[in-house]
Amino acid sequence: MFLDFGREICGNLAVAESREWLVTNGIGGFASGTIAGLLSRRYHGLLFAALHPPLGRTLLLAKLDETAEYDGIYPKSGRFYPLYVNRWSEGYVEPDGYYHLNRFHLEGTIPVWTYGIANALLEKRIWMQPQANTTYIQYRLVRATGPLSLEARALVNYRDYHSTTIMNDWQPEITAVPHGLRIQMFAAATPFYLLSETAELLPQFDWYEDFYLSQEEYRGQNDVEEDHVYAALLRATLQPGETLTFVASTDPNPNLDGTAAYKERQQYELALLERAQKVWSVPLSPPVRQLILAADQFIVHRPTPQDPNGRSIIAGYPWFTDWGRDTMIALPGLTLATGRPEIAASILRTYARFVDQGMLPNRFPDAGETPEYNTVDATLWYFHAIYTYYQATNDKTLLHDLFPVLQEIITWHQRGTRYNIHMDKQDGLIYAGEPDIQLTWMDAKVGDWVVTPRIGKPIEINALWYNALHYMAFFAQELGHNGDEYIQLAEKVRAGFGRFWNPQMGYCYDVLDGPNGHEGHLRPNQLLAISLPHTPLTPQQQRSIVDACARHLLTAHGLRSLAPEDPAYIGHYGGDQQKRDAAYHQGTVWSWLIGPFVDAWLRVYQNKETARSFLTPLFHHLAAHGVGNISECFDGDPPFTPRACIAQAWGVAELLRCWKEIAS
Repeated sequence: MFLDFGREICGNLAVAESREWLVTNGIGGFASGTIAGLLSRRYHGLLFAALHPPLGRTLLLAKLDETAEYDGIYPKSGRFYPLYVNRWSEGYVEPDGYYHLNRFHLEGTIPVWTYGIANALLEKRIWMQPQANTTYIQYRLVRATGPLSLEARALVNYRDYHSTTIMNDWQPEITAVPHGLRIQMFAAATPFYLLSETAELLPQFDWYEDFYLSQEEYRGQNDVEEDHVYAALLRATLQPGETLTFVASTDPNPNLDGTAAYKERQQYELALLERAQKVWSVPLSPPVRQLILAADQFIVHRPTPQDPNGRSIIAGYPWFTDWGRDTMIALPGLTLATGRPEIAASILRTYARFVDQGMLPNRFPDAGETPEYNTVDATLWYFHAIYTYYQATNDKTLLHDLFPVLQEIITWHQRGTRYNIHMDKQDGLIYAGEPDIQLTWMDAKVGDWVVTPRIGKPIEINALWYNALHYMAFFAQELGHNGDEYIQLAEKVRAGFGRFWNPQMGYCYDVLDGPNGHEGHLRPNQLLAISLPHTPLTPQQQRSIVDACARHLLTAHGLRSLAPEDPAYIGHYGGDQQKRDAAYHQGTVWSWLIGPFVDAWLRVYQNKETARSFLTPLFHHLAAHGVGNISECFDGDPPFTPRACIAQAWGVAELLRCWKEIAS
């Protein structure tokens, strides 16, 4: 097993609760928790169902509190072993079920716990059925000298995944159905089911109060305690070698055959690996295999009236929805590097339907309102995603279908669109920004405070613009059109781009022509002017930038968003929203930036062995934070503690994409 922990991790509560697991269903639903088994986030639970895929994520089953009874010889006369852990509002932990946890490992993306109960070993697995709001919790008595009795209290809820619940006047309707229980928390709630082929499920009703969510306190949230409803008691007796499966689902008739469902999940993941191997020139190593499976967790269905099988990408778990910028940056790594170009094509077509006034949506709100268009870079990344897709597939049909959309986007940028996004006719560069609006990927905002407004001509936007124009010329040629107008405009942009260079600093301005003039902060954004296929910089300028970023921004897990020497630098990411957002792009390390850095390094130094050394630490990181995944960001100061989302699409994608390019 690649990711396999013994008691050195499992027996240390502080360490075991700092490592989290994730399983997903491909329609926006998920389950997540800590290795230790206690709830430390509002986003921990065994079934977050996407009631309006890929959104409407609602907590239905929070946890199972299991107790085993076993003496190795006779049933119903042994010792009781609590296998669960809870932290309560006073901060105390009770019971201490992690004491019995011998081992935790991943089988693909499936988390597996092994409990030592006297001379017995009991395994627990959790997975979700693809394309269904269905979670499986399976137990197998691997070793024993007699039967083991298992009871589990099912704690349920019904709330948005960003919320918490305090005891209220719910009167749940809990009714018996074949093989289990139907639960409807209140009249307007979607019913869900707790089912098992072999276990006894008895209806209950009580409130369990004051679960303490330590990570929410760290994040400075007001709601750091939560209450859940004890809705069902699950009972079963396992003989040595036997398996027991509980199913939590919004489907009244899910597959209750746990063995078959588990095999189906394994075959699904094996097929993903087999497809990926076909596009890799070297055998897939265990870390790469893990990344390929992680990549699939972010790909979701986003149905549209034109295409009920449309696709999108969840930006990160546990709290992001699908964002246009993240989707386009992550697309090459998540789909093309894993041998799934048809998914890429579906995503590109899906987003084309949402283009409005020459802009892609920034994000789709949780409640399904009108998409938000406050982004200047998502649309330009769209060109890069299409170019990368076409290079991998030579799919002229898709290129032909999307070319008019791309032409319209260029026209809108030339004449101007939302938020003062427009091309400056003097130098051909893109200007963007208005007060109180965040448009670039450095988009933190607290109330009316935009932390890094970057109003003016941001360098990465114009690197993307320069490349988009070259892509358009290439696309036009491929489709038999004349692309000279795009080449001529790109040349104008290249000449104007020279204004970014600051010879005194030895690197580029981050923003030109802002309200207060040029911004000279050393940030990683300028790497895109080197990492993208077309660069407007000289070889000497490229090397100087790469060296400056390597000296001041590079860490083991990505690049800092601001140099530590800058007075605005913040090296720790934590606290309430204002403190976190103040640090978010002012020093915090971002995993996805390792991709542009490695691409830029290779362009300058052309040394694959050294490039691999920049990526290797992130493979080690797979064993921390979100186990089997790549974190969103890290503290800017050593030891670069992982922060924010436990699983981030573009972090996984860029590591996969870069490693594939330099693996041979």
